[in-house]
Amino acid sequence: MTTPKEQHVDWEALLKGIFRGKTVIECGRDRNVFRQGQPADSLFYLRRGKVKLTVISPQGKEAIIAIIDAGEFFGEGCLSGQPVRTATAVAITDCTLDKIDKPLMARILHEHHDISELFITHLLTRKIRYEADLVDQLFNSSEKRLARILLLLSHFGKDGKAKVVIPNVNQDTLAQMVGTTRSRVSHFMNRFREHDFIDYDDGALTVHSGLLSVVLHD
Repeated sequence: MTTPKEQHVDWEALLKGIFRGKTVIECGRDRNVFRQGQPADSLFYLRRGKVKLTVISPQGKEAIIAIIDAGEFFGEGCLSGQPVRTATAVAITDCTLDKIDKPLMARILHEHHDISELFITHLLTRKIRYEADLVDQLFNSSEKRLARILLLLSHFGKDGKAKVVIPNVNQDTLAQMVGTTRSRVSHFMNRFREHDFIDYDDGALTVHSGLLSVVLHD
């Protein structure tokens, strides 16, 4: 599946000179940025850290639908008329965020067409990634889905080197993302470690190139 080539944009620099309608927030690990059902009156730009988006069904079942990395926006549904949050955003690590009021962002996109085009490209790139996640969920095994998620979380492939995923990565979180049980994730992780596809060092998980063989294997 192809993705559009996203032009590098220093969103933090673009937002730096804006004061009215924007708030810088420090959010500690495991704290909620917003909760499902709350009014959708702003969007967020993640400067530092990682955030997970989760959805809870009427029956109380929780699922992780996305992991947001530094340099990405989330909560942008408010711009399309979404009245309430359809997901809960939780900080996986300590985070620094820009909270941007809906009227401010709408005005920026309306008045600055160059920024508007870059913002749309940014969102389309992420949308295509979500579509790839859905295809992965529908057609691939739990083991292959876990391998792909670890590679994505580590941003593997940008320079071909081993990458740290997240310190103290939680297997319950991985199980929710994969759509399987924690025991299955533990089984696959032990297998990956036996084959030197991953390493643990002081709680940090490192991904090696060999894990690609799991994703590419038919």
